[in-house]
Amino acid sequence: MTTEKTTSTAPAQAAGRPTVAVDLQTPIVRKAETITTLQVMRPRVGDMRGLLLAEILQMKVEVIAKLLPRITVPTLIAAEVEDLDPADLVALSIEVAAFLAPKSAMESLST
Repeated sequence: MTTEKTTSTAPAQAAGRPTVAVDLQTPIVRKAETITTLQVMRPRVGDMRGLLLAEILQMKVEVIAKLLPRITVPTLIAAEVEDLDPADLVALSIEVAAFLAPKSAMESLST
């Protein structure tokens, strides 16, 4: 018999960094837990080591797949990233790209 646990939305800060919640279209199932929402932390330079910024902003699948385990709460493992629904990968990638955009660029989009 397994117990199902649904994660709740965590606070807007994780590890001292701003986060954004992303509701998953297809939940991730881990043993006795079902993850329906992921928190994406603002990447730091160390999180992006070995990756090209341009490829992150282009949402290159291989690059995003390497980055997500470094910046998600709960932490995703590589196999879980590989099994993500494509729509969830896009939603997560958009949030990552938004974190990397300068504030002035984001403000100009809203006006």
